[in-house]
Amino acid sequence: MKNKRLCSLLGIRYPIIQAPMNWISGAELAAAVSNAGGLGTIGPNAGAKTITTNVEETAERLRLQIRKVKGITQAPFAVNFPIGFKGQEDEGGRAFSKRCVEVALEEGIPVAITSVGGPDVYTQRFKSAGVRVLHAVSTAKHAQKAEEVGVDGVICEGYEGGGHKATTGLTTFVLVPMAADVVRIPVIAAGGIADARGIVAALALGAAGVYVGTRFLATVECDAHPKVKEAVLKSDDTGTVCVNKGMVDGRDLKNNFTAKFLQMREAGRIGEALELVNSQLMYQGLVLGDTTESEVPCGEDAGMINSILGAKEVVDNMIKGIPAIMKDLETRLSY
Repeated sequence: MKNKRLCSLLGIRYPIIQAPMNWISGAELAAAVSNAGGLGTIGPNAGAKTITTNVEETAERLRLQIRKVKGITQAPFAVNFPIGFKGQEDEGGRAFSKRCVEVALEEGIPVAITSVGGPDVYTQRFKSAGVRVLHAVSTAKHAQKAEEVGVDGVICEGYEGGGHKATTGLTTFVLVPMAADVVRIPVIAAGGIADARGIVAALALGAAGVYVGTRFLATVECDAHPKVKEAVLKSDDTGTVCVNKGMVDGRDLKNNFTAKFLQMREAGRIGEALELVNSQLMYQGLVLGDTTESEVPCGEDAGMINSILGAKEVVDNMIKGIPAIMKDLETRLSY
């Protein structure tokens, strides 16, 4: 029932949501996923090839991407809004997210995915405009809070997933059932999901759908630099590591950057380490293709990915693979 409710809620055929990946999940990827029956998502700096610290320029770039998606697909899609923390109302995250929310509402987006901040900041504003709201959480308690303020679904981000996450260390396998037990709204499983096996496992844990990032990173439509996609294919089961950035952790591909960062942290050079991570190295990695000295967010499931596919093929493979898995499970459970 929860699975059907999620698809009906979002107006999609399959319970597969493409996770936002900052610069590299632009209009082409989002539209391709939505056209394939899932829910594509535009990242906060979607399609950008240069860095800007201008709030208005950031918002207008987003406007162009929203319009571009609408020109490619008639299906629902989502936009991600990293909210920002308290104390950042006039600078940093909150200033950017506030203006981006205004632009998104002006453009009439169907779904908003809010993250990295409290669910109470923008939810009611979106809901008043008829926008569905999914909020990313890292604990069952956070899921309950999000439900209380009116979000339509919660994305439970396990520690296996790439990019920013909470420092709790809760894995997808543990977080999802805990959250599903305490909320009535749909729970979406995130972290380490790359194929049909991940979907079946997530549904068995109580999720209504899945949130997939790294598998969509390694697609034709993703805006990631070719060297990044190649690095994902070369990764193995121990190819990623989490780096503690203070308020959040970040899971990245292992390289010289992560080694240097972890050495600084271990030596107690915290300020120097944080200065390193804030020097736009994620942009240099994902967009410019410096996969050695820069930060490349990536989930642990990179070790399961061995080919660059079209986004539609990724979605089709996930859905078409489910019946065989269910049949195999039935055989295993027969006595």
